[in-house]
Amino acid sequence: MNIYDIAELAGVSIATVSRVLNDSPNVAEKTKLRVRGIMEEHGYVPSGFSRGQNATKTIGLICPDAADDYMAKAVARLEGSLRDYGYDCFLYCSGYGYEDCQTAVNALLRCRVDALILIGSIYADDDPDSQRVNYIREAAAHTPVFMINGYVRGENIYCAVCDDFDASRAAVEEMIASGRRKILFLADMDTVSTNLKRQGCQAALAGAGLELQADVSVGLSNQINQTRDHLLKLWELDVDGIFAANDALAAGALKYAKRRGLSVPGDLCVIGYNNSELSVCCDPELSTIDSREDRLCQIVIDFLKLHLGGRRGGGKVCAKGCLIRRGTTDF
Repeated sequence: MNIYDIAELAGVSIATVSRVLNDSPNVAEKTKLRVRGIMEEHGYVPSGFSRGQNATKTIGLICPDAADDYMAKAVARLEGSLRDYGYDCFLYCSGYGYEDCQTAVNALLRCRVDALILIGSIYADDDPDSQRVNYIREAAAHTPVFMINGYVRGENIYCAVCDDFDASRAAVEEMIASGRRKILFLADMDTVSTNLKRQGCQAALAGAGLELQADVSVGLSNQINQTRDHLLKLWELDVDGIFAANDALAAGALKYAKRRGLSVPGDLCVIGYNNSELSVCCDPELSTIDSREDRLCQIVIDFLKLHLGGRRGGGKVCAKGCLIRRGTTDF
């Protein structure tokens, strides 16, 4: 019998059970009596962890896919820093489905981790009234939640994000200033981060009196050859610039250009995102936005140390991305 079983039997959230254990005044007395009655009936003895005493020295890391270069680097950086600080890590690759993300959070909470770190904007929602991320808010009532490149408003939630909108807008403005007028936005996953990049691209174009030439969603996650083939199906595409939501998509765009016989950057200017290892594996090497994964990880580690040292609260810190110019741009 654990806190999840109690919550299910009582018909309340795990956050409510946690508040009952801590005798929170924010829970109705009727609910407290029901939850405590179930605990007594089943002989449930709350652990020190359930009372908020973090003593397991373990941190839960969750990302959609550890094969993704950005996430793999973040996991390695976080794990090394936390180990130096005396903490072990549990890693759960959740996938991208909503229910799978919930399952991952609940599974690591059952491991009684002292904190959760979620990597990626798939876990985010910028709508303060959204019910889609309630599972994160409920988890935060039980243990602190730290987010890298994602933002959820709530108590006990700490977020480090790259300013995707501003970085995208600035990069596309430079593309326009170099003479590009027919720009395509290339995406795969529909996430908060992707939408901010799209909005930044559109803002730059609107500022120059232009419209987005095409908005192409590949519908795949980091599949280079599939991106090439998807673009080749759109043979009549008439673009002179591609702004991609990640480097894998940009690499697929370069393969498309080669198959079409287009020179890069002469006929087609391409910019990726994340400054991953893929950006220097391309020929020509890929111009890309450095989304400051290293800085975001350090912000989260600093947040975590402050929290474990007794500071409470929540909030967001935003890092500035920057364009790394290589061979796929001529400015």
